[in-house]
Amino acid sequence: MSEQTGRTGHDVETRPAAVGAGTAQAEPDAPPHRYTAALANELELAWQRRWAERGTFHAANPTGDLSGPEVPAESFYLMDMFPYPSGKGLHVGHPLGYIATDVIGRYQRMKGKNVLHALGYDAFGLPAEQYAVQTGQHPRVTTEQNIATMRGQLLRLGLAHDDRRSFATTDPEFMRWTQWVFLQIFESFYDPAAPREDGGRGRARPVSELVAEYEAGTRPTPDGRPWSALTDSERHEVVDSQRLAYISDAPVNWCPGLGTVLANEEVTADGRSERGNFPVFKRNLRQWMLRITAYADRLVDDLDSIDWPEKIRTMQRNWIGRSTGAEVDFAVVGHPETDALRVFTTRPDTLFGATFMVVSPEHPLVADRTALPASWPAGTKDAWTGGAATPAEAVAAYQAAAAAKTDAERQDEGRTKTGVFTGLFATNPVNGAAVPVFTADYVLMGYGTGAIMAVPGQDARDWEFAERFELPIIRTVRPPEDSTPVEGPYLGEGPAINSSNERVSLDGLGVADAKARIIAWLESEGAGRGTTTYRLRDWLFSRQRYWGEPFPIVYDEDGHPHAIPDRMLPVELPDVPDYSPRTYDPDDAASQPEPPLGRVPEWVNVELDLGDGRRTYRRETNTMPNWAGSSWYELRYLDPRNDKAVVDPAIERYWMGPTADKPAGGVDLYVGGVEHGVLHLLYARFWHKVLYDLGHVSSCEPFHKLFNQGYIQAYAFADARGQYVPADEVEEVPGPDGEGGEATYTWRGQPVTRDYGKMGKSLKNVVTPDEMYASYGADTFRVYEMSMGPLDDSRPWDTRAVVGSQRFLQRLWRNVVDEATGETTVVDAPADEPTRRLVARTVHEVEAEMSAMRVNTAIARMIVLNNHLTQLGTVPREAVEPLVLMVAPVAPHIAEELWARLGHAESLAHEPFPTADPELLVEETVTCVVQVAGKVRDRLEVPPSIDEETLREQALAAPGVQRALAGRAVRKVIVRAPKLVNVVPG
Repeated sequence: MSEQTGRTGHDVETRPAAVGAGTAQAEPDAPPHRYTAALANELELAWQRRWAERGTFHAANPTGDLSGPEVPAESFYLMDMFPYPSGKGLHVGHPLGYIATDVIGRYQRMKGKNVLHALGYDAFGLPAEQYAVQTGQHPRVTTEQNIATMRGQLLRLGLAHDDRRSFATTDPEFMRWTQWVFLQIFESFYDPAAPREDGGRGRARPVSELVAEYEAGTRPTPDGRPWSALTDSERHEVVDSQRLAYISDAPVNWCPGLGTVLANEEVTADGRSERGNFPVFKRNLRQWMLRITAYADRLVDDLDSIDWPEKIRTMQRNWIGRSTGAEVDFAVVGHPETDALRVFTTRPDTLFGATFMVVSPEHPLVADRTALPASWPAGTKDAWTGGAATPAEAVAAYQAAAAAKTDAERQDEGRTKTGVFTGLFATNPVNGAAVPVFTADYVLMGYGTGAIMAVPGQDARDWEFAERFELPIIRTVRPPEDSTPVEGPYLGEGPAINSSNERVSLDGLGVADAKARIIAWLESEGAGRGTTTYRLRDWLFSRQRYWGEPFPIVYDEDGHPHAIPDRMLPVELPDVPDYSPRTYDPDDAASQPEPPLGRVPEWVNVELDLGDGRRTYRRETNTMPNWAGSSWYELRYLDPRNDKAVVDPAIERYWMGPTADKPAGGVDLYVGGVEHGVLHLLYARFWHKVLYDLGHVSSCEPFHKLFNQGYIQAYAFADARGQYVPADEVEEVPGPDGEGGEATYTWRGQPVTRDYGKMGKSLKNVVTPDEMYASYGADTFRVYEMSMGPLDDSRPWDTRAVVGSQRFLQRLWRNVVDEATGETTVVDAPADEPTRRLVARTVHEVEAEMSAMRVNTAIARMIVLNNHLTQLGTVPREAVEPLVLMVAPVAPHIAEELWARLGHAESLAHEPFPTADPELLVEETVTCVVQVAGKVRDRLEVPPSIDEETLREQALAAPGVQRALAGRAVRKVIVRAPKLVNVVPG
C-alpha cells in the first residue's frame, strides 16, 4: 500500500490468503467504488499486511530485546483469557471478547498509552489427548493444526496483537519456565510469622532458609532432637512435609473414565467430571498437592484490593469458605484412650442444644470399628440399629452403602437423611450429657473434622434427623415474641435460652456476645478453642495422562523427591507407545491409574549427578494439569524471549507494578468468561502470590481489573422427530395478526420448534466468522458484535441484522469517497455551527462511553453524527476526520483507508483520539416565552436541558413578570420547559 495515497491494488495481489478467509461476495450492480464485501476484504487484507510489516502494534518494553527508542510513561496491559485451540474452529460467538479487548486497546493507544496486547494458546489438555487415544495421532500434531486454524481466523479479524509475544504452553521454552515456577513452589515453605512488604505477616520462604534454621538450632525439629541427630531420610521427611508442593497419600477424586484424578473444582455438583461427564470416585492415591490453603486468608482479604465483579469475588469467597467459630472436644464415653471427637462449629453459642453427634463413615473412630462396643447399649432404639445385630455390623453395612455414593449424592439436601448408631456416646463438655454418636453419609471426611455436633433446635437438617430417630430437641435461641409460634427449627438470631451451667451462663446474650463468652470458657476448661476453618482444600496437582507438562522431579532409592537442576530444564515429553490409560472402565472405582509415561523405562530411569555423585533416579510419571501454564502466562507476555529469568523485574514493574490506581498491581484489564471465576483465577492468584513472596514480581495480584463478557447465543430448530435442522434454511411464518401475532417456523414446508441457547454443530445453528468475512468483511462483523448490546450481557445472533452495521460503514465511506470515481470528496471549508457542535458533543460522549467499555452506545453516538454528515451537501474535513478517528478502534481497516485517502501519510493507530472544544460543549440556548394570565410579559434565553423548577424560579424573577403581577400573589405556575411558562395570578 502506498504510504501517501492509500492505494491498495498491488498489495492485495501479493497478500497471502488468511486461513478461512472465505470468498468475498461481489455486488454486480454496485457502483465501481462502493464499499462492498469484496472491497472490504481487499482493504482489510492489505492493511493487515501493512500492520504486520511495520510492527504497528509492537509494544516497547523499558529494557531488553523488545525495548524501543521511546517508551511512553503510561502503560496499559490488557489480556484475553487464554484460549484453548479447539479442532472445531470458531463460531461467531467466540470472537466477542477478543474484539472487545481489541477495541479498548486501540482506544487506549490513541489516548497516548503504551498498550501491550498479545495472545497465546493454552495448548495442553485432554481434548487433544482423547483424540490421540482414538486415532493414534500425536497430540502435538493435533494441537499445532488447531492453533494454525484458530490463529488464521483471529488474524482475519484485524486484532492489534504484538505477534512477537505469542506462544503456546506446549512450546519447550514456555514449558521450561512453567517447570521452573513449579520448582519455586517446591523449594518453598510457608512461614506464617514472616513479615511481608505490605505490612502483613505470613509468606513463602525458600526451603534452604528452613534447613539453615534447623542446622543453626534456631528452629526446633518436630520431635525436639538436634538436626544433626536426624538421619538423612528423617531430614527429608521433616522438610518435605512443609513444602508448598508436596506428595500426599490421601483421598482424591479418581475418574476411571478419564484415567486420571481430578481437583475438587473439576468435579460437578452431581459427582461427575466436568469434562466428559464420567463418574468420579473417592480413592486413596499418592499424588502431588500444592498448599494453596496456606494462602486462604490472603486470597480472601486481597479481593478487596482488586477491581473485580462482585459476583466473582463472592464465588471465590464461597469456594475458600472461611468460617470463624470454635473447635470443641467431646470425650468418647468409656474410651479414655481414644482421642476426643473434635468438631468445628460456627455457632458455639448453641452448644447446650447439642443432643447427638454425627461422624462420617470414613472417620477414624469408626473406620476400623475396633472402638465400637460388642453389643448394643441399654436403651438403644430399634430405629437406630439399621436392623443389625451389633454396632460393628450396622456400621460396616452402612459404610459399604455410603462408599457406593458420590459426594454429590451424599450431600443432596432433598433426600431423606439416613444413619446408624455406632453404639458410642460422647460427653457434651458444657453440661456433661452423654449424647449418642451416629454415623451418616451426609457428613464428609474431607470437610471440617469429619464430625459434627447436632443442634436440632437451630438447624433444619439436624431437626429432620432428630425427628426420624426420636432424639431430644432443645432450643437455645429464643424466637421473637411477636412472631408466629415456631413449629420447626428456628434459624434466626435472638437471645440465648437454656444455655447455662454452674460456671457459665449465656442466657439473655445475643449471638456475638454468647459466642465470645462460650469460647473463652471452653479455652479456660481445655475443652475447645476459637478458630477459623476453610472449605478450601489443597490443590490436587497430579494427572495420570500424557499430554501435560512433565514434573521436573526425580526420586531417589528411598522415594524422596528431588528437583531437577535449572540447567536441565525443560524436561520434555518422550514418545510413548500408547496414549490410552491401561485401565479404562468408566464405572470401576477399583481400577488403578497407570500414567502413559510409566511405559517408557528408558525415560523413567535416569542417571544424574545432583551434588552427591552420579546415581540412578526415577522420574515422576504423572504430568501437571492444564491449569499449570495458565497460572502464570501473564508474565511471559511481558518478556517472552528472556532465557535468564521468568521476567525481568524492571519490565514487570513497568507493566504490572503497583500504582495509586491499582495498589496490588497486575494486568490493567483482563477479559474472559464467568465460568473461570474459581478454577483459573484462584490458581493464578496463588502462583502469583508465591512469586511475589519470593521477590520475583512486584505485584501481589496478577489481574487488577476483571471484566466478564456476555455470550452470543442463537436459535436452534427441531422437527417433529426432535432432530435439529439447519437454522439458515428455516423460514419464519408471521402470525395471523401480522406483527402482533405469534410467528411459526417451517423447514422445507414442515413445522419446526424453536429453542434458544448455545451455538453448536450438533444444533445445526453455527455461523462462522469466515462466513461473515466473506459476506460483509471483518469491520462490519466487528461493528455488529460490538453494537448488539452491553459487553457483559448475552445476546441472540441474527445474521439478518448484520446489514445494519454494513450500511453504517457504507455511509461513512460515501461521506469521504465518491462511489463513481473513487475520488475523495471532503472539502476544507469550515463546518457550520450545528455540525461543529454535534462533532464536539459526539467526541465528548464517545470518549466517555469508550472509557467505560460501553462500546455499543459509543457506536450509536457515531451513527448519529455519520447520518448528519450524509445530509450535508459537502462534508467538511474538520467534521469527518474526528469521526474517522473515533471509528478506528471498532472498524480499524476502513478507518485506516479513509485516513490515508484524506491525505495522511502515517497510520492512525497512534494518532491522538480527538478532543472536544469545551466552548462548543456549552449548550445552545432557546427562547422561553413567559406569560402572565395568558399574555406575553417577558422572554428568557435558557439552556435546552433546563429543569422545570429552575425555569419556574427564573420566570417568576423576570422583570416583566414582576411588573405584571404588581404585588399580587401567584396561584399557579404552568411550566412547559424549556419554551413556555404561564403564571396565573391569585
